[in-house]
Amino acid sequence: MKSKRLLLLYVCLLPLVVCTMLLLAPQKKAPLVRDYNEIKEEGILRLITEYSQTGYYVSGDTIEGFQYELGQALSRLSGLEIEIHLEMNLNKSFAQLASGKCDVIARNIPITSELKNDYIFTEPIVLNKQVLVQRTAKANNGHRPLRNQLDLAQKTLHIPKSSPALLRLHNLEQEIGDTIHVVEDELYASEQLIIMVAKGDIDYAVCDQQIARQAQKRLPEIDIQTDISFTQLQAWAVRKEAPVLLDSLNSWFKQIRKSGLYNDIYKRYY
Repeated sequence: MKSKRLLLLYVCLLPLVVCTMLLLAPQKKAPLVRDYNEIKEEGILRLITEYSQTGYYVSGDTIEGFQYELGQALSRLSGLEIEIHLEMNLNKSFAQLASGKCDVIARNIPITSELKNDYIFTEPIVLNKQVLVQRTAKANNGHRPLRNQLDLAQKTLHIPKSSPALLRLHNLEQEIGDTIHVVEDELYASEQLIIMVAKGDIDYAVCDQQIARQAQKRLPEIDIQTDISFTQLQAWAVRKEAPVLLDSLNSWFKQIRKSGLYNDIYKRYY
């Protein structure tokens, strides 16, 4: 009889114990969906960009960079504090955007149909294209630079890790019907790869035309006349769950362009 009473007591207490355990267990927080209202309430807009002249870099005792200066211009217009996060890997940048760790990827990202399936983009920031960086004949023992994309067959081309150029190069392989060996460098950005080409450490790199033009001013050994892609629209990326933020960004960019400030910033870097 005593055993039956104890069993009955345990049966009655079991639901109470289970409920208590569920209440005390750590709860997983739902991901925070940040649109403009949430950003404005906090007063901080989080941008993620790369450490480069086109993104963010330290020069002496000052901070410079095309995307950094655009961010500062947005800050003055919006009254928001700009918080900069640095990440060289574009795929990791998209992961941080998707997780809510940042609000905007502030990089010159080609607007492709694949990316538009998952993200929304600002109005184009720049018009750009991918070019082949190689040495001039004078800097390469008389070997003439490649001019025909068919000649890229079996060549080794270097790009930064997860560069937007990767998709274009895969498509180019299909177009020429042969293999192009692509090396994704996990350490270096386009500027460093261009220097390696100039020094003869590697033979070919692929990067944005604007970056290549800037580098050529300092490195006359390089040739950048061979196009890899057509002209592309490039813009900043935002989560699909933040359409009001996208509208705000486009409005601010429109004001920056109208004031002439965008052209001033663009000319300093391109």
